[in-house]
Amino acid sequence: MENKIKLICIDMDGTLLDNNHVISERNKEALRKAKDLGVTIAISTGRLFSSAKYYSELIGIDTAVLASNGAYIKTNYKDDTVIETPLSKETVLEIYDIVKKYGLSANYNSWDTLIRENKIPETHTYYIMNKNLPEEKKVKFLIDEDNLPNTLKNFNGNILKSIVIEDGHNKDNLWAAKKELKETFGDKLHVVSSGTNNFEVISGTISKGIAVKYLAESLNLKPSEVMCIGDSENDLSMINYAGIGVAMGNGLDMVKEEADYVTDTNNNSGVAKAIERFVLM
Repeated sequence: MENKIKLICIDMDGTLLDNNHVISERNKEALRKAKDLGVTIAISTGRLFSSAKYYSELIGIDTAVLASNGAYIKTNYKDDTVIETPLSKETVLEIYDIVKKYGLSANYNSWDTLIRENKIPETHTYYIMNKNLPEEKKVKFLIDEDNLPNTLKNFNGNILKSIVIEDGHNKDNLWAAKKELKETFGDKLHVVSSGTNNFEVISGTISKGIAVKYLAESLNLKPSEVMCIGDSENDLSMINYAGIGVAMGNGLDMVKEEADYVTDTNNNSGVAKAIERFVLM
């Protein structure tokens, strides 16, 4: 029977990566086998492009990358064409003001640079990842403890996403800030969470779902030929777009309710098991 799935789009954290930020050998093997069948593989993540590219290379195949929740699209590794959907500098500064009002701090991401007020902790995912990379592939850090708004205003590049993470006792303020941003900007911004301790802000004209739709149409594919796999709120748009939307076993209930199928957890190679069921059967 001919495989009808021609494009697989996969979230990273909580999906492709286990809780130790490792891609299992079973996941790698399933993706390689799907690629050998002519299926296009895309990494669809909230992470910076440079981080997504690092993990794509670990799989050992060329993939499309939809980074920063779709605000940075590179449809083919061998092609230099990039589609960016940045936040305006004015919007970035408004986000900064609202976040600070609630006693929170945000990271502001370009395709390869993380901008913030405080030193990067050694436990941060990008800090750990950088240890294994040559200088030209590392995520860049731009820290300004004195006047971050001025740094953001004068940054020589596109700011694609802001993310606010709160692991402490300020969760009420985290959700209050998210609510105010949604009420203030309406559909001008997409404000979604990729975990239970954060929210992410991108342009309202883009989302993972919109990016997947763009990629599918560039390949002349219909939604019925697309499978998307994810675990969090920011994955809902692509899961709803796909002909086969797959939620991780460790995913949020809201994602499981919208999905066509619930696979195993990220710690048990749930991505591979979904691909084996729908593509490699």
